[in-house]
Amino acid sequence: MQQPFANPAPLGLMGFGMTTILLNIHNAGFFPISAMILAMGLCYGGLAQIIAGIMEYRRNNTFGMTAFISYGLFWWSLVLLLIMPKMGIAETTPTAYMGCYLFMWGIFTLFMTLGTLKYNRVKQAIFAGLTLLFFLLAVRDFTQNSLIGIIAAYEGIIVGALAIYLAMAQVLEEQFGRTILPIGEKHLKTV
Repeated sequence: MQQPFANPAPLGLMGFGMTTILLNIHNAGFFPISAMILAMGLCYGGLAQIIAGIMEYRRNNTFGMTAFISYGLFWWSLVLLLIMPKMGIAETTPTAYMGCYLFMWGIFTLFMTLGTLKYNRVKQAIFAGLTLLFFLLAVRDFTQNSLIGIIAAYEGIIVGALAIYLAMAQVLEEQFGRTILPIGEKHLKTV
């Protein structure tokens, strides 16, 4: 039966994927943090995922709603953590405390990863990879180990690329009525 609403997952996955890649290109040391990354975090990583999550709510998809709204608000909170000290609104968060923030996101993502076990392999890889990314970033902040940060950055680029791949697999399957990009299951589901 045809869903009465469009699939919002590709929008949310693209917002997550593109923003994650761009932030991790910065984390790998190629570019300084800039207005571009902050704007992507607020708009595409943040707002687009929140919109996708609200649309998933309308489709009665608790997993999709929880994932997209949570990660959209993650991006907003991350941008605020970066800009509030520069605006004189709050003190800079100590690095070890940022480790706690990232560790909590890792715990949340670990539980969300368990929720992907009934979905396709690419989605499972995205959530497992994101769990690893949050934990690596937390360890980087707890230990001040720059090598762990570089490893996390490259792993984050891969996770972002997987999200873009899944988004485009969903868009192309809907457009062509058949699998164009394989994702490790017989048929696509949302998120």
